[in-house]
Amino acid sequence: MTFFIPFMSDYVAAGFPSPAEDYLERPLDFNELLIQNPPATFAVRISGDSMTGIGLFPGDIAIVNRALQATHGAIIIALVDGAFTIKRYDKRGVHVQLQAENPHYSPIVIRDDMDFEVWGVVTSAIRMLHPTMKR
Repeated sequence: MTFFIPFMSDYVAAGFPSPAEDYLERPLDFNELLIQNPPATFAVRISGDSMTGIGLFPGDIAIVNRALQATHGAIIIALVDGAFTIKRYDKRGVHVQLQAENPHYSPIVIRDDMDFEVWGVVTSAIRMLHPTMKR
């Protein structure tokens, strides 16, 4: 089921209020906005605080595209020794490490004796701000 909501064509300042109804554009489809490749896309709820430095917080929902190739600097979801993690993919030559975006976490250096698989590239995230929204 697809729902469309009104979309304002103008930016809104987080300060002085402005009448928004004069600036409505075509309806916004969140499927179109968040999903480029539906068969290869899934969502996952984030736990932990290792990626807060780039705005990924516990309870947020990450949108992941399995069809995208992980490239140096991409935010990925990976399976490392049987556990899932979201980190920045850092590949230099044949060496791979997964970098947290929180200084309290050390990189995960991928060694030959580890099971490692990239499950996809994180393309966007959704944050629920209102306290009544389920996290």
